Amino acid sequence: MTMLLLRTLSRSSFASSRSRHPSYACFLLGRTFAVPAAVADEEAETVMFPREGSGVSYGLNWALAGRGVIVKDKAYYNLKMSELEKHGTGKIESMSGLILYMRGNTTGGTPDISKAQFGKLLKQVASHISSASSVFVQDGAISSSPTFDAKVRIISDSSSALLPLADVLWKTPTRAVSHDSSPLTVYIASSISGSYINIIQHFIAIACIPLGSEKVSFFCSGMVILGEEIIYGRAEIYQHISANCHSSKTVENIGLSPKPTTAFAAVDIERSSLILCGNAFADVNIIKDALSALAAPIISARGGLPLLARILVSGNSVILLFAPEDTIKSSSDLHGTLLSMDVGVVLSSHGVMPFFQTKDRTVPNVLKMPAAIIFASADSTGALPSISKLSPGQAAYHFLAGYQDGKFTPAYIKGPSPLEPLALANALHSQLKDSEIPTFLINVNDGGKHINGKELLKLVQSSLSADLPKSQLGANDAKVGELKGKYKSFLSGRFEELPEEFSF
Repeated sequence: MTMLLLRTLSRSSFASSRSRHPSYACFLLGRTFAVPAAVADEEAETVMFPREGSGVSYGLNWALAGRGVIVKDKAYYNLKMSELEKHGTGKIESMSGLILYMRGNTTGGTPDISKAQFGKLLKQVASHISSASSVFVQDGAISSSPTFDAKVRIISDSSSALLPLADVLWKTPTRAVSHDSSPLTVYIASSISGSYINIIQHFIAIACIPLGSEKVSFFCSGMVILGEEIIYGRAEIYQHISANCHSSKTVENIGLSPKPTTAFAAVDIERSSLILCGNAFADVNIIKDALSALAAPIISARGGLPLLARILVSGNSVILLFAPEDTIKSSSDLHGTLLSMDVGVVLSSHGVMPFFQTKDRTVPNVLKMPAAIIFASADSTGALPSISKLSPGQAAYHFLAGYQDGKFTPAYIKGPSPLEPLALANALHSQLKDSEIPTFLINVNDGGKHINGKELLKLVQSSLSADLPKSQLGANDAKVGELKGKYKSFLSGRFEELPEEFSF
């Protein structure tokens, strides 16, 4: 019965894709979203269809329908670079500083988007991709280990938009995403108009700003929706806002500049989805931040510990380095020893592995356990020595603080994250106790002088030696006492209760 139903649905969807008017796509979305993506992927693998060829795979079409994308003509899957070039892949100019909206962020730093807003935006983007004559699908993974990874499926209206993500993600076997229990999905609507993107962004930003006696709930299908009533089309939106917004702020002050924005990104952790509108696919930093945030809970659920650190290789030893971005950039002597400039690793009982693809293709999927873990901190007062060996409790404490000359960056997380820093600190503490990995604190601003990359590398390498200066972290000194007070004040204010084992 199931087989008969699948064949019937696939034939009817194939026939309707040729006959339906593009404007009807939004009405079909309500039905397609009722099919769970994982179920659709799994069932699609069991159905065989005739007359399949390049760009024509009914199984793939059925899987895409489960994600809200109805293939209009052709869908291309995991094309090679040479094949992508045939479809018009050109040079991509990199971008930076784009806006990332996120639902499920616990660390701050990004504007929020509600569940309803993301859902309506997703339907709009899926409808836009469905209107493209060709859809491009690429699979990959975050983390080089198939045991502790997060599978990713990219669905794009453009072959060019796939390239930046293909350079970031690890290769994964065919059907690995289809058989995965919790894959991530990236939707790319690169050809959506700039003015349209601008309007969508504005209505994400002003979802609760009073307009007269009403509130804008969201913008969908080119209309402003007040409550349940559709009142205006796109051309009248700005006029309505200007006339009815009784706020002391101007339209520009509340983020409603008439200048169109070319791109933005939105993430929903619960839906395991990333949306890239316009040329947001060209902002690799935003993509990595978003993918890291999406992958973290999945990797954690699979037994890995996702950490924002870098892998440093010194001789035959692997070292895990936690350091601020500024420290890494200014330490050029360190760059040659880093496995990758990208931040993001998975620490497990089997070893350590990078989040993103490295340039060195000879690197094994899983590297051995770190010989040492280094936390780079900055203190110009002289309270912190140049290098100190830490107990697991001290390591977790300094990791949780992420102290940098008066500022704190818990768990060294500068960007968005769905995981609580304290939960990560507890997990790291357990890992350090079990594995007995030596951990060290290095002061990169010892005595008010910022050490250079060569000096930092020397200190890092000295962590592998037993000949280390005696730790002064517990010294009875006024400067040490003052710094301890800063730590305690911040951590007690940020976190309700710390484990007894955590200490300065």
